[in-house]
Amino acid sequence: MFWKSVIASLLIMPLTVSAETRSDLQGAVESESRPAEERARDVYRNPYETLRFFGIEPDQTVVELFPGNGWYSAILKPYLAEQGRFVAAHFSLEREPLPPFYERVLAGYQERFPGAETVPFNPPQQAEAVAPGEADLVLTFRNIHSWLRDGQLDDVFAAAHSMLREGGVFGVVGHRLPEDREQDPEAGTGYVKESVVIAAAEAAGFRLAEKSEINANPKDTADHPGGVWMLPPQSRVPDDADAQHYAAIGESDRFTLKFVRD
Repeated sequence: MFWKSVIASLLIMPLTVSAETRSDLQGAVESESRPAEERARDVYRNPYETLRFFGIEPDQTVVELFPGNGWYSAILKPYLAEQGRFVAAHFSLEREPLPPFYERVLAGYQERFPGAETVPFNPPQQAEAVAPGEADLVLTFRNIHSWLRDGQLDDVFAAAHSMLREGGVFGVVGHRLPEDREQDPEAGTGYVKESVVIAAAEAAGFRLAEKSEINANPKDTADHPGGVWMLPPQSRVPDDADAQHYAAIGESDRFTLKFVRD
């Protein structure tokens, strides 16, 4: 009778295993340790579906390029904590000229993730966050326009190729410019053609393995006068503009591309 009562109590006892101590991607995504305002963006950014599409596994070495404030890092770091390795290839303070927000964003990231392996990334000068061939997965989210603007896109893609092992995956998400539009060489609106990204990746030695429409948004016309930043979450809408109109669009239309290093 004693053991029956113990087993019965175990069956009804709630299991409270934190996302930080389990290799469960859904648990990491749904963890309440993520700020509510960040979880509210899941409907647009689809982190579980996106990371599954890129083939993430809990025992991998994963590099996130330019993680910004750490929206994706808050999922990746706990998910990889037990079995894998997470590396944040973040802003370099050695860059000249140094954009004014780099120091502030980097400091905020390091304060938020004090245990994260954070390394400076500024190719071609600082081009390897890990040793050549060490990474299983290199990821970047909504950074393509910055590298195109700064003339670094080819160097960044070459660095990603070098870091990845044979068969490793380079996962790219970016603001999508329709193919029938003219591409601004500096991507001043934040939008970039999917074909531009594919061409740069193939020139670096990657093979396009698959595309996904996980992060597509047909409501986004990609022709806003203030660029992509008029949409949430930036919502930089002038006083004379219809803020509700841009809020109703949601976040930008995005390509989701999976490249492989053969």
